[in-house]
Amino acid sequence: MTQQRPMTTTDAPGGPVRETIHATTIAIGSRAILLRGPSGAGKSDLALRCLALPAGRFNADPVELIADDYTVVSAVDGVLWASAPPALGGKLEVRGLGIVDLPAITAAAVALVCDLVPPHDVVRMPEDGLTVTLCNVAIPSIRLHAFEASAPLKLFIALSCQGNDT
Repeated sequence: MTQQRPMTTTDAPGGPVRETIHATTIAIGSRAILLRGPSGAGKSDLALRCLALPAGRFNADPVELIADDYTVVSAVDGVLWASAPPALGGKLEVRGLGIVDLPAITAAAVALVCDLVPPHDVVRMPEDGLTVTLCNVAIPSIRLHAFEASAPLKLFIALSCQGNDT
C-alpha cells in the first residue's frame, strides 16, 4: 500500500477533528499506540511481533490489533481515538503471506505515537516530553527502528511511562 497525504474528513476551527492517517495501530488494554512510517518501515511487522507476545512484565494486558496501514483518528472531548477504516478492520498485511484476517478491537484512546525510522535516526537519549499533535490533541511520541529485536519491548516500556490517564 502506498503512502498518501492524510485525508481530512472533518474540520473545525484550529484544524481537523477527524482524519485518516498512514499508521498501524495496536492497543494494550484501553490505550492505543500509533505506529507511523513510510511503506516498508515495519509498521505491520512490528504490530505482528507485538501481537505474538503474551501479557507479561512490560505489558499487563494482551496486545490487540485496531488497524493496519491506515487508521482513522478523531478527537472527542480532548481525547484522540483510533479506529480502522471500515474496509480494513481485522486485516493485517503480513509481508510474504499477504493480507490475513485477525481478531481486532474497534477503537481505543491513543496514548503514544511511535514514528518508525532508520536505525541512525533513533536518538540514544531523546528529550523528555516530545509530542505530536493530531486533530488538535498533543500525544507523547517516540522514534524507534521497527526491526530491532527489542522494539516491541521498547514500545511497552514507553507506553508504561505515559501512565494511565487516557
